[in-house]
Amino acid sequence: MAKLIVTDNSGVTKELPLEKERTTIGRASDNDIPLSDKAVSGHHAVIITAQQGSFLEDLDSTNGTLVNGRQVAKHPLSNNDVISIGRNTLKYQDEGKKDEDDFEKTMVISTGQFGAAFQAKMQKVAAGTPVAASAPGAAAAAPATPTVAKLKVASGPNAGKELVLTKALTTLGRPGEQVAAITRRADGYYILHVGGQEGGGSKRPVVNGREIDLQPVKLNTHDAIELAGVKMNFLLVPAA
Repeated sequence: MAKLIVTDNSGVTKELPLEKERTTIGRASDNDIPLSDKAVSGHHAVIITAQQGSFLEDLDSTNGTLVNGRQVAKHPLSNNDVISIGRNTLKYQDEGKKDEDDFEKTMVISTGQFGAAFQAKMQKVAAGTPVAASAPGAAAAAPATPTVAKLKVASGPNAGKELVLTKALTTLGRPGEQVAAITRRADGYYILHVGGQEGGGSKRPVVNGREIDLQPVKLNTHDAIELAGVKMNFLLVPAA
């Protein structure tokens, strides 16, 4: 069972199992985890726990919520993540998934984590911007038949796992390390480097052995992508 190891602002530590679907955190006494700290909002954050894991959401708090030192709005929790709320720390542990590094949970990023400016930029990306030619080594474009796009992990403990690209825009990577977006357009799928929190600076994704430039690059089936240390293949398969 998942649990939190809570260390409050006075240094007192206690262990709390996440037994409920919703676990509320805040200064008010009606929270499941009340924190006596003026830097904490009355209803500061909530952790939603289901079979597939736990998800943290900031409830528009005054001072924000950090995970591993980075401010978040919504965040899927991984084993040993450290949540900071005011002067309190809450370490998330899920012993049942200690050795699991779920691809979708760690690689798919909610644009809400970056704030309104980043969301606005991603909306422009989804709307369409000038594009570059297909990456070197790309296969010929697939026939214009109904297809489903997938990313299949080719390296590491998650090798063989697949992520179906169901959205018009999927943001991938790890905040502060490397972030890219894959967008679906009328003529196919494109990958775009969007950097870190401010949209620049970090290393660009590699497609077919070559770093992409600042323009979106059209993806073709079997293209090899490397992003945030994960190697994967882009696949187009016939729709069911």
